[in-house]
Amino acid sequence: MQTIPMTVRGADLLRKELTELKTVTRPKIVSDIAVAREHGDLKENAEYHAAREQQGFCEGRIQEIEAKLSNVQIIDVTKMPNTGKVIFGTTVTIVNVETDVEVKYQIVGDDEASIKDNRISVNSPIARGLIGKQADDAVNIETPKGTVEYEIIEVEYI
Repeated sequence: MQTIPMTVRGADLLRKELTELKTVTRPKIVSDIAVAREHGDLKENAEYHAAREQQGFCEGRIQEIEAKLSNVQIIDVTKMPNTGKVIFGTTVTIVNVETDVEVKYQIVGDDEASIKDNRISVNSPIARGLIGKQADDAVNIETPKGTVEYEIIEVEYI
């Protein structure tokens, strides 16, 4: 299995979610199942079936997180010298050459991506176009609306 790149923050968030699932969510579901069983006939017991379904989702998510964490490669750009190159984990400020709109993105792993928090997946078209480039480079990114030209304003290792 291949390694999964992740920032320190992303790995911490997954570990917290795993702890929450194991120490809070899982025991609550077990308790819900026990309570539902006391209601008698399991064939007609909606609470029991809902709790069992919830248990399946919970256990699946625990396995998924454990698998990711076992193959994680944590990349901490704050401990690297800033070469000015765009790499996984860097924060990049770009400007749309045509519209002059400036945007700042951090390039992160798939699990961490959140467009509302300006964190984009390393596998996104924008990130793929930026990786390996540096400040003052012009980059053409293929978007659904066609090719957009951006200029890289700043590359931060924060």
